[in-house]
Amino acid sequence: MKRPVHTGIRLSGSAFWVVHRSRAHGPFDYEWSPDFEGVEFLFQGEKFGEYCSEDEIYADLRYHKLPQRVYEVASITIATVVKSIMDGVPEPERANLLVAQLRDMGFPKFAQVEQIEHTK
Repeated sequence: MKRPVHTGIRLSGSAFWVVHRSRAHGPFDYEWSPDFEGVEFLFQGEKFGEYCSEDEIYADLRYHKLPQRVYEVASITIATVVKSIMDGVPEPERANLLVAQLRDMGFPKFAQVEQIEHTK
């Protein structure tokens, strides 16, 4: 039996939770903007940022008072998920990209990814 992640990422399709000190923060997710020109970032169903182009990215989670590590890891994760989707990377390969990105960015403790059933 696989042990649950105590520090890392739980993925369910495009949604994810950042697990920090055994507490899951999320779900984080995305949806296409109404005009399909960009992507809106969501935390617990509320918009906290958006991606319009590489030069137009905005995210602000300060009102949710999450731990600093959660902000950092969530930013890396959502950027990796959205970029991999836009690049057409199949879902099973996204976890490997995310692990590599988290390690490269200095967050090896969070580079444990657990896939869970889709909840949508």
